[in-house]
Amino acid sequence: MSQQSDENYLTTAEVARKLKVKPETIYAYVSRGLLTSVRARGRRGSLFAAADVERLASKSVEHSGVVEQIESELTLLQDDELYYRGHSVRQLATDQTVESVAHLLWTGELTKRHVFPAPADSVQLARSAMSVLPDSARLTDQLRVAVAVLGAADQMRFDLTLRSVVIAAEKLIGVLVAALPGRPAGAQDSLGKRLWPKLSPHPPRPEVLEAALILLADHGLAVSTVAARVAASARANLYAVVSAGLGALDGQYHGAAPTLAYEFLERAQRDPLQALSDQLRSGEPVPGFGHRIYRERDPRAEVLLGMLGDHPVVETIQVLAARMPSFPNSDLAVAAMMHAFEFRADAGDALFALARIIGWTAHALEEYAAPALRFRALGIYTGQTG
Repeated sequence: MSQQSDENYLTTAEVARKLKVKPETIYAYVSRGLLTSVRARGRRGSLFAAADVERLASKSVEHSGVVEQIESELTLLQDDELYYRGHSVRQLATDQTVESVAHLLWTGELTKRHVFPAPADSVQLARSAMSVLPDSARLTDQLRVAVAVLGAADQMRFDLTLRSVVIAAEKLIGVLVAALPGRPAGAQDSLGKRLWPKLSPHPPRPEVLEAALILLADHGLAVSTVAARVAASARANLYAVVSAGLGALDGQYHGAAPTLAYEFLERAQRDPLQALSDQLRSGEPVPGFGHRIYRERDPRAEVLLGMLGDHPVVETIQVLAARMPSFPNSDLAVAAMMHAFEFRADAGDALFALARIIGWTAHALEEYAAPALRFRALGIYTGQTG
């Protein structure tokens, strides 16, 4: 290596100062493929291309993993409001279609989009996969199985380019909605119109269902989204990314929240104060109230409850809220929608999952554009020594 070319390289100490990390962290970056080291003639130690270091510095990687801080251009939660790529979700939920908002998250463009396709052969494949499950299986169980089978059937699933992933996501969501048990809808209908007869016997109110899908599409780095991003960082295909998200979503503290709120609200509609008293006596949190991030209101709940108008279930929530120190959240709003239109009892979890597939796809696309395998938490051994 000539002296002139050395000017384009940095020593380990220089890289550590540039990235504000310890020298040993640099070697962790090398082992995970984030940096490539070279040996210089006539000197000890490793050198690193300045251009590679600058690229890594632009990602704001400050430690051996990125578990604590993940940069994203997708979702902002600020001052008790929610934004997708700078657009207020309140406005998106009432002015845009699910398809348009999905493409906003995926590509940054908010334009009128066509319906998500649902090819007959793929729908039949998904239904066949779902049919092997026992009658006790929930809608989310059926979705999880269908995603795995559809992924296995997609020979182009390893094409991780933007265009290919967007096409796969459109088809995946369209097919999942069409394959769910229930009355079919028109193939050219919007996603809300196609999903409604799968969940409710009432006359269609697709604008309410579409608003719910938009409001729930993404919410920053929830645990299921982190799981999806970790999978995408390893360059897992979209179906595997969605499967990772669905796995985390199935936890009782995440995707099950709408069902817990639904069951509590069912009791509360008969006697709100008694239901609240019983819940408080149990020592468990009251489902559907409060939030880790929002402080005074959940904008998603306000939009969805506002669309239910003066339905009696909204009055029940108002009675409960008057006795609670916190506010209704999106789980309770979804539960209220389910009761208002007699959705099947497991619809809330499935609705949450379908909506989050949109967000997981967007996060996967961000990860595909970032250095691979960048998630590496520091493990501290606490077991017995040899």
